Amino acid sequence: MDAVFELLQEKSVRDLTLEEVAKRAKVGKPTLYKWWPGKAALVMAMFHERLVQTDISSPGKSLQQNLSARATGLIRQLNGLFGKVVGELIAEGQSDPGVLRALYDQHIAVRRAGMTSDIMQAIRQGELAVGTDPALLLDSIFGALYFKMLTGQKPIDEQYGEALVSQVCSGVVSR
Repeated sequence: MDAVFELLQEKSVRDLTLEEVAKRAKVGKPTLYKWWPGKAALVMAMFHERLVQTDISSPGKSLQQNLSARATGLIRQLNGLFGKVVGELIAEGQSDPGVLRALYDQHIAVRRAGMTSDIMQAIRQGELAVGTDPALLLDSIFGALYFKMLTGQKPIDEQYGEALVSQVCSGVVSR
């Protein structure tokens, strides 16, 4: 993991080779293949071990406050090595759909499930309008953040994240 982490600070996922990882880690390539079926799986393992931060809701806060905290946390990540690697994994996934599937299943779906649960709770408590579609709400916020990151639009900062969440939530707040 150290070798992958260090190498990805110097080069892209596409340019990374298992030979370089093995050499940097001082192991043979067969050792890498013993634990990971290929480069994408190894990068995903490092991604989860080193770059993904746990995002949890804060009890007692509104859904909008929790979504804003998650959005600003993601923005901080997108502006660092996490953003570089996730963007490169998405790019790799264009020619290897297994990479996108793994990224979605192991990273995105887990977070969406937690946030969907929070949204459903907010609907039950009357914080959000009945009929609010959790998937559309999440796509509106987090899809926008990933789009800005992937297309190189700046600034992608915490103020943008807070304004985005406020704007999106204004359309679904229970009246």
